[in-house]
Amino acid sequence: MQNVNNDTEGREQRTSLLLDAPVELVWEVWTKPEHIRHWWGPNGFTNTIEKMEVEDGGEWIFIMHGPDGKDYPNKTIFWEVVKHKKIVHEHFEPSFIAIIEFEGQGDKTLLNWYKLYETKELFELVEEHYKTKEGFKQTVEKLENIFYKPYLELFIDNPKW
Repeated sequence: MQNVNNDTEGREQRTSLLLDAPVELVWEVWTKPEHIRHWWGPNGFTNTIEKMEVEDGGEWIFIMHGPDGKDYPNKTIFWEVVKHKKIVHEHFEPSFIAIIEFEGQGDKTLLNWYKLYETKELFELVEEHYKTKEGFKQTVEKLENIFYKPYLELFIDNPKW
């Protein structure tokens, strides 16, 4: 993202949610390929995680498999990672920066998730083609659902998974 544009109107998405899980568990579900593949992306999508290096300068390479049979390759670079606190990453094609902040609140976690697209026109194009607002909403809902007891018992508590 080389253009510096301080006007973010019309090119950003954000949400805040209180998750029913401690920050350590939320961090694990966000940063481990074996967990993020279960909730990342809109309904009907699955993921193949090829590489996930959650560290400053690390890469996240993955393919989202759409319900329409199409594959959507993704590349992300992590620019800042502060364990249990913050992730800043840049996604390519389409270009956007994401900032995810984790705040432990006892046995819950406040998550602030912000995405900023390079331009308003790019955001509009991505929304028109990929329905990113609805996809973002569905991804957030899937993340929230991960913390229900059946998933935790099946995937988190099972060392074979």
